Amino acid sequence: MLIDQLKAENQALKRQLDALLQAARANEEKMRRFDQLEHQLIGAGSLLELLRMLLGEYRAAFGVEQIGVALVDSEGETRRLLQLEQPSDSTLSAGLRLLDTAAPLQALHALPWKPWLGRFDPARHAGLFSAMPVGMLRSVALLPLSRHGQLIGSLHFGSTDPQRYEAGAGTQFLERLSAIVSVCLESALNQERVKRAGLTDALTGVHNRRYFEHRQLVEISLSIRYRQPLACMFLDIDHFKRINDGHGHGAGDAVLRQVGQLIQGQLRLGDTIARWGGEEFVVLLPRTSGVQAAEIAERIRSAIAQHGLPLPGGGELPVTTSIGVAMLRIDPSIREPRLIAEGLIKNADQALYAAKEGGRNRVVSGPEPGSFEG
Repeated sequence: MLIDQLKAENQALKRQLDALLQAARANEEKMRRFDQLEHQLIGAGSLLELLRMLLGEYRAAFGVEQIGVALVDSEGETRRLLQLEQPSDSTLSAGLRLLDTAAPLQALHALPWKPWLGRFDPARHAGLFSAMPVGMLRSVALLPLSRHGQLIGSLHFGSTDPQRYEAGAGTQFLERLSAIVSVCLESALNQERVKRAGLTDALTGVHNRRYFEHRQLVEISLSIRYRQPLACMFLDIDHFKRINDGHGHGAGDAVLRQVGQLIQGQLRLGDTIARWGGEEFVVLLPRTSGVQAAEIAERIRSAIAQHGLPLPGGGELPVTTSIGVAMLRIDPSIREPRLIAEGLIKNADQALYAAKEGGRNRVVSGPEPGSFEG
């Protein structure tokens, strides 16, 4: 009897030991995967890659229904940096929120900033997730992201399991993840700033010619592949030499900055503006017909003409522009993208020349292209 009891106890202990070993192996494998993901985060080559990893791969790795990222973007810098990389990205639009202030995050995270685990509260948490309907979420983990004593964002996990993230549960791993993501975000933003510095005109703040030439090849390829129209505008400030000669180069620089900002203010998400050189600017308008491009060009011309440069002694210095508009024309005999790009710029430049010859302060459009040919 005693022997049978001892055997039964041994069998029970063996089962418990096997279960513990299996759990240990599972945890070891889980930690190995998480360690690999952390290294991938640290090695992310861009802000876009980092955010895609958080919103895509981490969702699968953690086995949760939803992941969201909120970043403080008070000056719109993050939005602009992401648009440089990818004007439209479904992964980001599904899970990324850019906030004008840190106030919404401060309402979520009290000092000291630590991960918060608990029941899903629709009133407080529904706005953190947008990848799918959140009605079935039952528990959440909210990870504050901070650098140098400031909240820079928040990482959110949502689960349909009410016991997945319980209040009072250990958060050591999540604290580690929060710290790593914070450092990686700061590093990625700094990398993008350095990259952007080489693609931005220092005087006007818009893109430079180098960036435009790269973007033009991308947009031409997309336009041909999807048989969508692509418009190009060439803009020149009228009588710019007179401005420099009569009011000094400081006034000329101020005019260039103002014109760049006014052009940018009339463009849409996905459009590209660059300073071509001197007093010339160039704009790409994807998925835009000739009629639409002419309307946008006219709005730009009108906005510039209505905003003269304020002079120190009072009054305004009138500023006008001439604009040439050209549409992408597909010549079956030309397959080299750079040659196609050169042709598009040449046609826009010729339309600009016609605008100047016609009296300046006007828009001239080149002939409409024929249908797309594969």
